[in-house]
Amino acid sequence: MVNNFEHLEIEENEHYVICSLSNPPTHTLTSSGILEINKFLDLIEEKNDLRVLAFTGKGKDVFIKHYEVGELAHTAEKNLEEPRTQDSPKELHSFHKMLLRLRDLNAIVIAGINGNTAGGGCEFSLGCDLRVMSDGPYKIGLPETSVGILPGGGGTQRLSRLIGSSRALDLILHARLINPKEAHDLGIINKLLPKDNFLEELRFYCEDLANRAPIALNQVKKIIHQGLDMSLEESLMLEQKAFDVTMNSQDAARAMRSLLNTEENIEDASKFEWKGE
Repeated sequence: MVNNFEHLEIEENEHYVICSLSNPPTHTLTSSGILEINKFLDLIEEKNDLRVLAFTGKGKDVFIKHYEVGELAHTAEKNLEEPRTQDSPKELHSFHKMLLRLRDLNAIVIAGINGNTAGGGCEFSLGCDLRVMSDGPYKIGLPETSVGILPGGGGTQRLSRLIGSSRALDLILHARLINPKEAHDLGIINKLLPKDNFLEELRFYCEDLANRAPIALNQVKKIIHQGLDMSLEESLMLEQKAFDVTMNSQDAARAMRSLLNTEENIEDASKFEWKGE
């Protein structure tokens, strides 16, 4: 994969890719950074054999510090100088579109949070399928109300879906930044990884997922995301169709027959050599 990005460093492995985000010295997310991520996703979407994509921070002790406040302040000041009617937005912001691309990607997307992250950085992680975080002296959260705005990158919607409206309200209204253990206990973080060898542990985490049945993983991701906006009956039909997809795969037929023939424990079946067909 071409690696000529200014803000991204790409590590490509057999079935997974780790993308390190870099914007020294601030380590903030900017509009130019979003453009680069979209260009990177153009390449990623062409990789049919990709099973896992992980994002982490290149900077020491920071994932994405937050969205660049200077850009937001400039926009706010411009709005005051050039008053306009409060019409409804005509389309989603590029940040929203980028995160929706991550949702719709066939691969499982992981936020490897290697340090502090707030605001837009936290929202970026919420737009990923899974989140792992370094178990260090770090903070994560959505403190936007402290500067008179609200989380505008999907934070209000994704956090409430993840941990419930009451807990999301408490964190956002109080602009609370919490430590990794608190985030894990709330269900924001799926797993805590040791600080001293975070990147190595992130690779192991990616490899574990990449060595599982790719068709099943893709279908699970798709129907969970889509089913959130459906009635139970509609989502069950969606699940039934996805189940049929897996039941018509050579991978599933071979794996289940192998399990029967070897009398292997089902928890060890992920060691099967998957073909993705």
